[in-house]
This record gives sequence, structure tokens and C-alpha cells, in this order.
Amino acid sequence: MDRQMDQHLNVFFYRAGFVLLGFCAIAAVIVRMDLFSGIQLLESSCIFQVVLGMYCPGCGGTRAVLAFLRGEILQSLWYHPLILYGVVFYFLFMISQTAMRIFPGYKGMRFRPWYLYGALVVIGVNFVLKNVLKLCFGICMV
Repeated sequence: MDRQMDQHLNVFFYRAGFVLLGFCAIAAVIVRMDLFSGIQLLESSCIFQVVLGMYCPGCGGTRAVLAFLRGEILQSLWYHPLILYGVVFYFLFMISQTAMRIFPGYKGMRFRPWYLYGALVVIGVNFVLKNVLKLCFGICMV
């Protein structure tokens, strides 16, 4: 990837990061005010689970986001570790990009494909672990 394209991507992701931060702040306020208490958000059945009797690779993601927004970090990790993986990389990227803009010559974090490969590994390990615990030991994780 050429240098100019790399700079454009960093600027795009940096700006998108602030938009995401705004949405997350609004979502955290909504979750903290418990505006969803009367709505059954998590009651729909996953077709993957109905047909195969197993958790899908994304199973627990919504619960993990809601737990994270409530400040329940360990509960979020239990439901789906990808959420915290994303949050960690989000903050590392945003802090390094801000530092790059404040301190000339500092090289901030850039997008690398291995971040996505790492996310796929997290999803895969979570998928296997949850299903082994459910099918072999009867332990439900979600």
C-alpha cells in the first residue's frame, strides 16, 4: 500500500473513531438509563442454534456489548471476547493517532491485516470453547 493511501486510511479511521465514540456514548447513556428494560431484545432464537444445537460464532455478541456499556467488563468478556478485543485496539489506535497529531515525528499505529486475523482467531477460539463446554460438559455460556 502506498504512503498516501495509508495516510488517507488513517485519517478516515481516526475520524470514524470519533463518530463511533459518540454513538457509544449515546448507547451507554441509553443502557444506563435502562430504556430497554421492557423490551425483549435477546429472546429471538438463532437459526444456527435451532438447527445444529450449537452456539454460532457471534453468539453472545449483543449481550457482550450491553454488558460492556453497563461497565461489566468481565461479563462482557464472558459473553464474547471479540468486543473487548475491538475496544482495546480501538483505544490503542485512537491514542496513538492523537499522539501522532500532537507530537511531530511520532509514528502512530496503522492498520495492519493481522489485526483482522487476530479477531478471526478470537472468534474461532470462542466458538470452539463455548460449544465444547456446552456439548461435552453441559455448561451454557450465553
